[in-house]
Amino acid sequence: MKSGYILSGRYQIVQTLGEGGMANVYLAYDLILKRDVAVKLMRLDLRDNEAAIRRFRREAISLTELVHPNIVNIYDIDEDNGTQFLVMEYVEGMDLKSYIAQNYPIGYEKVVNIMDQVLSAVEEAHAHDIIHRDLKPQNILINADGQVKITDFGIALAASEYSLTQTNTLMGSVHYLSPEQARGSVVTKQSDIYSLGIILFELLTSRVPYQGETAVSIALKHFQNDMPSVRDIDSQIPQALENVVLKATAKNLIDRYQSVSKMKDDIETSLSYTRNGEKKWEPTNLVEDETRILEPIQEKQVKKASDSDVMEKTLKKNAKKKWSKKKKWIVWISIIGALILFIAFIVAIAVSPKNVSVPDLQGMNKAEAETALKAQKLTIGDIKYRSSSKYDSGQIILSSPTQGSTVRQNSKVALVISNGPEKNVFGNYKGQSYAKVKQLLENKGVTVIKETRASDSIAKGEIIKQSVAAKKKVIWKQTTVKFIVSSGAKVITLRDLTGYTEKSVEDYAQELGLVLNVENGSSTDSSDSELVISQEPAANTRVKVGDTLNVVLGSVDASSATNATESDSSSEDSESSAAKNFSLNVTIPYQSLSTSSTSSTSSSSSSSALNTVQIYLQDDNHNYSDVYQEFTISSDTSVTLPFTLSGSDTGKYKIVRDGQVIAEKTNITN
Repeated sequence: MKSGYILSGRYQIVQTLGEGGMANVYLAYDLILKRDVAVKLMRLDLRDNEAAIRRFRREAISLTELVHPNIVNIYDIDEDNGTQFLVMEYVEGMDLKSYIAQNYPIGYEKVVNIMDQVLSAVEEAHAHDIIHRDLKPQNILINADGQVKITDFGIALAASEYSLTQTNTLMGSVHYLSPEQARGSVVTKQSDIYSLGIILFELLTSRVPYQGETAVSIALKHFQNDMPSVRDIDSQIPQALENVVLKATAKNLIDRYQSVSKMKDDIETSLSYTRNGEKKWEPTNLVEDETRILEPIQEKQVKKASDSDVMEKTLKKNAKKKWSKKKKWIVWISIIGALILFIAFIVAIAVSPKNVSVPDLQGMNKAEAETALKAQKLTIGDIKYRSSSKYDSGQIILSSPTQGSTVRQNSKVALVISNGPEKNVFGNYKGQSYAKVKQLLENKGVTVIKETRASDSIAKGEIIKQSVAAKKKVIWKQTTVKFIVSSGAKVITLRDLTGYTEKSVEDYAQELGLVLNVENGSSTDSSDSELVISQEPAANTRVKVGDTLNVVLGSVDASSATNATESDSSSEDSESSAAKNFSLNVTIPYQSLSTSSTSSTSSSSSSSALNTVQIYLQDDNHNYSDVYQEFTISSDTSVTLPFTLSGSDTGKYKIVRDGQVIAEKTNITN
């Protein structure tokens, strides 16, 4: 996958982090949530393998249940051009294999701390009946603060189908393989415990217990050879800590820790002074199929057997002589009858239904389940449908009888099939508090986007409009909504009203939505010759709709009034005619995320994320508190900004790139 490629229109590939037998891992940038993520992309050669895809998705979905500080979070499950991928939390650090190589020897307290975090994570997974199956230092990440994160939970199940034919993958995992896995037996939670014991061995010694030229030779040592002593490598290791290694890696499951919590409790006290002088742990149960010594056969027993044989031969010889030819046909009939009965018995067994095991149908569609059941000579029974957030529409949630149950051939298996995640009516949130609605919807998994707009009728912070219809049924976690939120009433800058007539002031106040209060400054009788001599608030004060405007009218002589009126009229005509329309060209520099410079050439923009740009304008037609334009750029971009200014008004603009103001100009006149 090339750097710069965008998966599903959202995740932009930055660089490769690692390659595996089943999937490759990349560092990517989430263009919507503006954060680094790790993307695990299924290998192209497995893209058309239905079994691998089904298990990849099913196991990935089950991982969404695991929320733990020591487990890498799964953010998203999707596909791009038919290739499955996972979006995970990006952990900036190194894997435990590299950490051991760089920091060995590691203090015993640090070793216990690391293992305690690992055990906590595995304990959480086992509580959800998820077995890792491929625990190894390469799947354990550790950051600069020493926090441990385990990855690849459950995905090892899908990978195991291919590891036997991919030597590099098997060699990487076989050093931590439990004896039952090496024999091909059933994998249990105790298999993970064995791998944890090998990881502890490596933390203490910087090496694995078994080496070999081939994967098979190493696997054989896991169930044939005794576990080497860590104290032979480092005699300072407390015996109690070595006992944790020995008990976790016991060959017999009865001797091994029965749960991760028991191993966790044991290792947490392994450095305590109360366990000083503890004896080396020894297994109490014999390994199965142990060689047994048979007792010698006594001479009397041999002699008794010889005498019996002689006597039996003598009796048979005498009995044979007594048989007559007449009775021989009875013997032949009996033999033939017995043979017929035997054949009938064999045929009856062959044609009678056998006991078979119900296959694992979870995650399959109906056609795949029918094929899997047919292979076991079973058929589909009753089908029910149920909403599910784990399984896509058409996938099987569970079967009855359940997976692994023993039934007779020709039996019917009932299925519960997903009809997709539950849909809910979105709801009408107009007029409600944006902050409360945002918290409510984000708790349900909705992605919420905000845009502000001035409003004279809707209070500040309340929702004016929503992008999703109120009655629309949606899946919460797959929904993105955009709310238009009120920023309050529009702010207005008052003109200098000195010399205006009362009628002109009334028109001005009505146009702006202001409450007008008129006073006479010279007499109680008003006349058409009176003009504004003062105002409150003063000129250039910022007010909003509904505010009060106080003006005082003063008397002047008729000629002056006439001249004033004419002047007022001409002033308004002049002001109106002086309205200027012009535009400015501004270049917005692009900034690559991979460099600290303020601009980037277009040749490098293809390998970096997009910049988000907002532009704010103020003139006769635009309010500075509202976003004039919002868009994304991938290279230096030129824009044209239009202005309309009346009289002596001035304009201004501001450009914000990825949340930072990069250009601002005030007092624009032309």
